[in-house]
Amino acid sequence: MGSSSSSRIPRHVTDETAFGSSRRGSRRVSDTRRLSQREDLPDSRFIYINNPDRTNENYTMAGNKVRTSKYTLISFVPRNLFEQFHRYAYIYFLILVILNQIPQLAVFGRFASLIPLILVLVITAIKDGFEDWGRHRSDNRENNRLALVLDHDGQYTDKKWKHIRVGEMVKVHANETVPCDMVLLGTSDPSGVAYVETLNLDGESNLKSRYARQETSNQHPEVGPLTGLIVCKAPDRNIYEFSAYMELPADSQDIQIPLGQNNIILRGCEVKNTSWVVGVVVYAGRETKAMLNSSGAQSKRSKLEHYMNRETGWLVVFLVVICFVGGLGMGLWVAANYDYLNIILYYKKTSSNGGNYLFAGSVGEGIFGFLSCVIRFQIMIPLSLYISMELVRLGQSYFMIRDTEMYDAASNSKFQCRALNINEDLGQIKYLFSDKTGTLTENKMEFHTASIDGVDYSNTKVVIEPATGKIEGSITPEDSQILTKQAWKPNVGAKVDPDLVHLLTGRPSTAPRRDALFDYMLVLVACNTIVPTRVKKTASGQLEMEAVNSMEDGSGFIEYQGESPDEQALVAAAAAYGFTLLERTSANIVVNVLGEVQRYEVLGIHEFDSVRKCMSVVVECPDGTIKLLVKGADSTVLNLIGPGDDENTAERRESAEQLQWQAEVREQTLKHLDKYAREGLRTLVIASRVLTQKEVEDWHFHYAKASTALHDRVGMLRNAAGLVENNLVLLGASGIEDRLQDGVPETIALLREAGIKVWVLTGDKQETAISIGFSCLLLTQDMQQIIINESTIESCRAAIADAKRKYGILPTQKKRKWFSIKHQNSVEASIPTLNDSHYENSANHEEEMERVHRSLALIIDGNSLVHALSKELEQDLFELATACRVVICCRVAPLQKAGIVSLVKRRAREMTLAVGDGANDVSMIQMADVGVGISGQEGRQAVMASDFALGQFRFLKRLLLVHGHWNYQRLAYMVLYNFYRNAVFVMMLFWFILYSAFSPSSALTDWNLIFFSLLYTAVPTIVVGILDKDLSHKTLLQYPQLYAVGQREETYNQRLFWVTMIDTLWQSLVLFYVPYFVYRVSEVDLYSLGFLFCMAVVIVVNIHLAMDINRWTWIEHAAIWLSTLATFICQLIMDAMTIPDLLPNHWVSFHMCGELRFWFALLLTVILALLPRFCIKILKQRIWPSDVHIAREAEILGHIRHQSQPSLELHELPPSMANSSPPSAAVSV
Repeated sequence: MGSSSSSRIPRHVTDETAFGSSRRGSRRVSDTRRLSQREDLPDSRFIYINNPDRTNENYTMAGNKVRTSKYTLISFVPRNLFEQFHRYAYIYFLILVILNQIPQLAVFGRFASLIPLILVLVITAIKDGFEDWGRHRSDNRENNRLALVLDHDGQYTDKKWKHIRVGEMVKVHANETVPCDMVLLGTSDPSGVAYVETLNLDGESNLKSRYARQETSNQHPEVGPLTGLIVCKAPDRNIYEFSAYMELPADSQDIQIPLGQNNIILRGCEVKNTSWVVGVVVYAGRETKAMLNSSGAQSKRSKLEHYMNRETGWLVVFLVVICFVGGLGMGLWVAANYDYLNIILYYKKTSSNGGNYLFAGSVGEGIFGFLSCVIRFQIMIPLSLYISMELVRLGQSYFMIRDTEMYDAASNSKFQCRALNINEDLGQIKYLFSDKTGTLTENKMEFHTASIDGVDYSNTKVVIEPATGKIEGSITPEDSQILTKQAWKPNVGAKVDPDLVHLLTGRPSTAPRRDALFDYMLVLVACNTIVPTRVKKTASGQLEMEAVNSMEDGSGFIEYQGESPDEQALVAAAAAYGFTLLERTSANIVVNVLGEVQRYEVLGIHEFDSVRKCMSVVVECPDGTIKLLVKGADSTVLNLIGPGDDENTAERRESAEQLQWQAEVREQTLKHLDKYAREGLRTLVIASRVLTQKEVEDWHFHYAKASTALHDRVGMLRNAAGLVENNLVLLGASGIEDRLQDGVPETIALLREAGIKVWVLTGDKQETAISIGFSCLLLTQDMQQIIINESTIESCRAAIADAKRKYGILPTQKKRKWFSIKHQNSVEASIPTLNDSHYENSANHEEEMERVHRSLALIIDGNSLVHALSKELEQDLFELATACRVVICCRVAPLQKAGIVSLVKRRAREMTLAVGDGANDVSMIQMADVGVGISGQEGRQAVMASDFALGQFRFLKRLLLVHGHWNYQRLAYMVLYNFYRNAVFVMMLFWFILYSAFSPSSALTDWNLIFFSLLYTAVPTIVVGILDKDLSHKTLLQYPQLYAVGQREETYNQRLFWVTMIDTLWQSLVLFYVPYFVYRVSEVDLYSLGFLFCMAVVIVVNIHLAMDINRWTWIEHAAIWLSTLATFICQLIMDAMTIPDLLPNHWVSFHMCGELRFWFALLLTVILALLPRFCIKILKQRIWPSDVHIAREAEILGHIRHQSQPSLELHELPPSMANSSPPSAAVSV
C-alpha cells in the first residue's frame, strides 16, 4: 500500500473508514470516541452481547415468538362478527331480523328470517377462519424452526426461534433464514462481508452486501463468546435505516464503533453465497422491522361501489315510500272496519274468552303495518349482491392471472392481482401516471458516452469483453493487450471509444489530459458501493460467493455485486478501459490500473441521498495525497465547482490561461450534458479535489462524531459532507443508456387513442425526459411545448398565467348536475372550457382558435412544482395541465409524484392509475385509484404496494383495454341487474298487499322468499358476471376507442338506473295482474297462486338476463336453464313434504301443473313482461346503436379483420354492412 498518512494528519483522521457509519472497522482503532462521550437518548436500548439476562432485566423486550393471525379460539366469534357488522347493510338486516322476532311483526317464520343473514355471516366467517387457520399454521412453523444459538458452555446449539432472546449470539449458515434482527459480528469471509437476499422483506431478489466490523470479526465470534455493548434506538418500521454504536473493551477505556444499516441483517433475510454469519440479536419477535411492517394490502373501494351505495340510498327511499303506503293503508283500513273487526275471520281485536289480541288501534296497527312491510320487503336491498360481487371479482382475477398474453418470460413474472375489490376500475381510467426509469425503460444500464476535460468521447464502437478477451471493433494491438491481459477480469464487458483508449495508453504530449482522465476513471471505480466477488464451489458442493482478495495468487473472473444498475455500469466501463476494481473493504480499495495494482485507503464515505443528490468518498492515494471523489446530479455538482484555495489547486491554476481553460471545460461539459440528455441518456457529473491536512482534520472530527450519533445521524453526516464538498474541480460527465422496453410506444399510442391521458413523472433531467417522450411517441413534433422552470412562487404564478392566457385556457366552469349522466359525446365537466367570447373582438379569430386547439404538452420541473402544488396555485396548475394533451414532470421527488396524483383525483374526479417499479413510486401508487407495480430492476417495493403487478409496461394495454373493459361491463351490468331482480320481486309482493287489506302477508312461502335471491337466481348472474364478453379481445385492441364506454359510464349511470326501475315497475305489474285476472274467478287457494307467482318471476328475470348475454357458452346455458329447472324441482319437493308449520302449501304445485290455465298464464306473463324491453332493445340497436353495438355487428358479419392496419371509425361501415343496418353518423369511436 502507499505511504502512511499518520505523519501528515492526526491519528484519528485515519481511524474511521470508508464505511464508518455502515461498514466494518478500520485496521486502525479509534481512541477518540470513549464511553464518557456516550450519547444516551430517552429511547435508547442497551444490548449486552452474549448476556441476554442483563439485557432484559431493565427492559421489557419482546420475545422472538411471532403471531400474524388475527383470531384465537376465544376471540374468533366476537371479533369476526364485529368486523362483519362494519358493513351497514348487515346492520340493516340484523335490525329486520330482530323486528321479525316481535309477535306483532312476525311476517316471516322466526327461524326462516334468520337464514339469509346467518348464511352470509357463516360463509364469510368460514372464509376468514380458513384464511386465519393458514396463518396459524405458518406461525407455528415459523416459531418452531431451529437456529444455532451460543449457550453458556460456549457452544452453538439448536434452539427454537420462539425461545431466542435479545442479546444472544446466533449463527446462521448459507441458504438459511435469519430468525431476528441482528448486528453482524463476523462472517466466513475474511473481509467480513456477507451476502443476503431480502426477497421476503422488501421483495428485492438481487443480493445485498452486509458487513461485520473488523474489530469484532478479528475476535472470531464463530468459535466463542464476545463481550461488549450495543446502544441502539427503539424499534421502528424503517427497514432502510439503523443507527447505533458498539462499545468494545480496550486497554484503557471502552471504544465506540459506529453501526449503520449495512451492519445489520433483518429477520426474513436469507444468507446467500456465504458459508456462515454470526450476529447478536438486537430486535426480536414483534419488534423486528419485518413484523412492524407486516400489514395487508391497502383497502380501496371501487367507483362502482360508491355509485352502488348511492342507488342503494334511492332504493331505501323507495322502500320507505311503499312501506309507508302499506302502513297508511293498514291504518285506514282498520279505521274504516273498526266495528267489524271482531267478526272478520282473519282479523279480531279480542279472543272469544275476552283475551286481548294485542290490538293497538288504527294508528298503532298502521305503525305495525309499516314495520311489517319493511321486514317483508327487505329483499329490496340486495344482501346477496355483496357476496356475488366478491365471487365475480375472484373469477375475473382468476382469468386475468391465467392470461398468457400478460406473462413476461424474461423475468418469469406473471400478472398478479393483489386487490380483489377494484377490478372494474380498470375499465374507467382517465389519467395514467407513469414513472420513466424501469417502467418505460428497461433499467439495464450501459455506459454510452463520456465527456472528459471538455472533450466528448461518444464514438463507442468497440466492445471489449475482458472475461473472454474478445474485442469487437478496430483498436490497436498495443491497446488491446493492455486492456485485456489481467489476472483478474470482470465477467461483463462494455463499449469503449478508441480515441479514449489511445489516450489512456498515452504519449507524453497527452500527459495533462491523461491526468484528468485518470482522476475521472478513479471516480468511476472508487465512488460507489460495488463489491467485486468471485463464485466458487465448496467441498459440500454448494456455490459460495466471497469478496476478491487482491493479495491472492492466481487468476479468475470477477462479478460485481451492487444494488444500483448505474454503478454497475460505471464500474464495468472503467474495467473495460483498464481500471479494474479488484478488492473493496471498508478500509481499502484495490484497483488494477492498466496492469499496475494500486491500493487506496478509504478515510470516509458519504453515500447518496435525495437532498445532496451526490455521493463522495475521501481516499488516500498511493502517493500520499488525499482526494475527495464526487459523482452526482448536474444540478448539484455543478454548483459545487469552484476555484479552490489549496496548494495543489493553486499550482494547477497559476495563470489566466489555466483559469480560462477551466471555464471552457465547464462550458463544453454543459453542452455535452445537454446533448446526452437530448439523446435520452442518464447523466452524471464527475468531479474531485485535493484536500489539505487542515480540511481533513476538520472534516474528520465532525464525520466521526456524526457516525456514532443515534439522533439525526443523517443530518449530521450531511453537514460533515458539506465541509469538503465544495470548490471541486470539474472532470467531466457520463452518459448511461437506459433503453425503452419493448412495445412502449405502441402501448402509449393505444392508450391515448382510448382517451387515457398519459403523464410521465420522473426524477431525470428535463432534456432526458423530453427525449424519452419523443422516443415513446408521447411527444410529437406538432405539439406546442409549455416549459415551466421557475424557482419562486411569483415567477411560477406568472409562467402558468402566461401559458393559460396565450392558449386561451379559462377557469373550469362547474356545472350543476342533477343526474350523474355522461353522454357519449359530452364534454367532461372537469376539462377547462375554451370561451369563444374571448375571441369575438379578435381580428384573427380563426388563427387564434387554431392555436388554442393545437396539441399542447406541459413540461414542468420539481422546483416549479414546489410552488405550483401549493394551495395558492394548484387550481391554476390543474387547469393548465388538464388542458394539455401530455404532461411531463421532471426532477420530481416521490412525495411530489403523490401530490400530482392527489391533485388530479381531487379536482378532476376521474379515475387515476399510477404505474412504477421502484421504492420512489410507492407513494404515487398508493395515492392513485389503481396502483400498478412493474417487476423491474429496482426491486419489488412497488409491486408489494400495488393493487396489480405486471412484468412489462406493454401489458397495460391488454390489462386496461381488454380486461378492464370486460370487468367494467360485467360488474356494472351485474349491479344494475341485481337491483332490477330484487326490485321486481318486491313490487310484485307490494301489489299483492293492496288486495289483502294491506296486510304484509304473501302468497309465497317464507322459503321461496328466502331462496329467490340466494338459490333460484344467484348462480346465473355470477356466471354471466365472470364469463360474458361483449367484444373479442382482438376487436378491443384494434379499436381502443371502445374503451371510452367505461370512461363515459355508459353501462351504469343514474339514467340507466331509473330507466331500469321503470321497466321493473312494468314487469312487476304484469307479474301480479296477469295471474290475478286469469284466476280472478276460480277456486285456487293462496299458495296455488303463489306457486304461479314464484315460477313466473324466476323465469322472467332469468330470461331477462339471457336477453342481455352477449356471447353464449355452455356454462351460461347450464346456469340459466338449470337454475330455472331447479326452482321448479324445489317447488315440487317442498310441496311433497308434510311440515305444516314450515311448509303449509302441501301438493299445490302438482295440482297447478295439471291445469292448462296455469301454463297459459305463465306463458302470457313472461311474454307481456319482456315484450317492451325486447322491442326497445331492437329499436336501440337498429336506430340508435352505440359503439359497442356497431362493433358487435361488425364482428358477427365478419367485417372486422384483426390485422395490423390503420383503425377506421366504427361508423364508417363497409357498404354491405351499411345496407343491412341503418347508419349511425353521430356515433364514432
